[in-house]
Amino acid sequence: MDVHGRDLRYFVAVADELSFTRAAEHLFVSQPALSKQIRMLERQLEADLFERTRRTVRLTRAGEALLPHAREVLAAWDRAHAAVRAATAAERCVLRIGMSTSPGRGLLPALRTRLTSRHPDARPVLRQINWGDPSAGLADGSSDVALVWLPLPDGDRYRYVVVAREPRLVALPVGHPLAERAASDPEGNVDFTDLLEEPFLALPPEAGPLREYWLATDERAGRPPRIGGVVTSAEETHEAVANGQGVVLLASGNAPLIVRDDVIALPVRGISPARLAVAARHDDRRPLVLAYLDAARKMGPGEIEQFPGTHPAAEGG
Repeated sequence: MDVHGRDLRYFVAVADELSFTRAAEHLFVSQPALSKQIRMLERQLEADLFERTRRTVRLTRAGEALLPHAREVLAAWDRAHAAVRAATAAERCVLRIGMSTSPGRGLLPALRTRLTSRHPDARPVLRQINWGDPSAGLADGSSDVALVWLPLPDGDRYRYVVVAREPRLVALPVGHPLAERAASDPEGNVDFTDLLEEPFLALPPEAGPLREYWLATDERAGRPPRIGGVVTSAEETHEAVANGQGVVLLASGNAPLIVRDDVIALPVRGISPARLAVAARHDDRRPLVLAYLDAARKMGPGEIEQFPGTHPAAEGG
């Protein structure tokens, strides 16, 4: 037997008013429609719920037995409905922000301040994504927006705002011969051509074009890189460089994640700067997503910790 909540509400209204006319007015339905629903409920329960005369309406014993249970069911449903509404409202306020490493640079606090100034109920939630996913969760929908390094695979799926351009450095173990050579350069630079024979640490193959970018494939004039190992986190990268497994290119703003103890970083001549962006899927037009992109677009230089060669908030995508 499938009794609808509407039927129980109709029953309780008639029981409270002891009048089909007043209950119908209270429920904003016609009296014939109300009477029909009560009769259907009685047939389902195989019991008369009301004694009806031309002047009075009274609950039967069956009606009196049903009434407290009907009130309890309706109260429970109202609580459930309220809980669902609250959960839905909370979900609409959550913005899942994907990233492969902490972006630093004062980006997250500045973006959060701008977002919540327009949407006070917004709840940014940070998600750490494995380096094998260069979209930081955008591709599979587990992130709503993401801080990513360009280029993105399937770039036409995304819109993005570039928030920083930074020179690429090379991380080397202390005592590497190139470190001594760089010491003789007035600016302490290493030419990228001097790195062509070095083993490089690489992102996982599934990182696609971003793996090629950090191997600087386009600057190698067709010479394939030597892969010294695959890394999936900043800690792995630091250990691999310190152990002499290979060198690695990194954005200047990320140097503090890698450079410590037995690892140093030097500027590299002859390769393009890295671009850090806030990205979202092109087909995602939700207000919080658009507001986060707009916050990134309007960020000024004073809101981002500056590193050499950084030029924030240039739009692309």
